[in-house]
Amino acid sequence: MKRLDSKTVLITGGSGGIGKVTAQKALDEGANVVLVDIDSDALEETKSGLNGNDRVHTITADVSDEEDVKTYVNETTDKFGTIDVFFNNAGIIGDVNFVHKQTYENFQRVLNINAGGVFLGMKHVIPVMREQNGGSIINTSSVDGLRGSPGLSPYSTSKHAVVGLTKTAALENAEHKIRINSIHPSPVGTSMMDEVEKGLADEDAENIKNQLEATIPFGEYAEAEDIANLVIFLGSKESRFITGSQYRIDGGMGAQQ
Repeated sequence: MKRLDSKTVLITGGSGGIGKVTAQKALDEGANVVLVDIDSDALEETKSGLNGNDRVHTITADVSDEEDVKTYVNETTDKFGTIDVFFNNAGIIGDVNFVHKQTYENFQRVLNINAGGVFLGMKHVIPVMREQNGGSIINTSSVDGLRGSPGLSPYSTSKHAVVGLTKTAALENAEHKIRINSIHPSPVGTSMMDEVEKGLADEDAENIKNQLEATIPFGEYAEAEDIANLVIFLGSKESRFITGSQYRIDGGMGAQQ
């Protein structure tokens, strides 16, 4: 039997590199998949590239807009009846700059999406999981949610917030057998890291990449598949006794702290 047979997996940030790879793995494990993203064209392109896309439903939504969040939750339950796994994954980097050069507008925008989106997603998915007495929520934080990160104060702040939200919600919902954990990837070889590299050095992004890779004991960025493998584990029964935990997937970065 496949690990997610007949389960419904809801993924925000569904058209991004990690979202897409996780969707394919969930499909391979027998799940129905709902992909949520603000970019409708990217969503449809992602869906068309997935094997088993007859079990994929896409929803265009802004994760920081509560009405949009209600819509994607209701549409998911209308389509598939349940939400068994919620990969609360949507996020942005925002402008790269030191604290004294950041704008408050950028700070708020990043927090609204990265922390507000996680909060709103849980707020509206948890009642569904309480009614069915179980489920798994995986919130995407970052290694930067467990440390400081020069140039990325809004991003790092938002990812620290995800940790507090995860721990609190895990305690509030343990009696309902809803498992809520956060994952903390190192830099991953996706378009988001391209933004970081360019933000840190417009004219020599490749050199910045080399410097960032040198901070990872494994000496390279993670791949989206590495993150997806962890998400599938946390969504499956194999992790039935795990909640409120912070899962580093960082090539050894945490061992240096």
